[in-house]
Amino acid sequence: MRENRDAVLIDVRTKEEYRDTHIEGAINIPMQEISQKISRYVKNKNDIIIVYCQYGGRSKKVMGWLNKMGFQNVYNLAGGIESI
Repeated sequence: MRENRDAVLIDVRTKEEYRDTHIEGAINIPMQEISQKISRYVKNKNDIIIVYCQYGGRSKKVMGWLNKMGFQNVYNLAGGIESI
């Protein structure tokens, strides 16, 4: 995240979790809404996307979904927000 300021940072937790705490600049797209809403925020499938959740499990699953949708540069924040 520090190396590429153009990366799209996506918090896949619930709206309530996001309201409690989140990484500055992150976009909240809850896991269940990712397939419907991702194209609103990421227009180019080659853009760098970093996904995170609380501990890394949900975001790892979302990373796989986004890869299957054709997004080429998707990364999971290992350990989630708890690792920061």
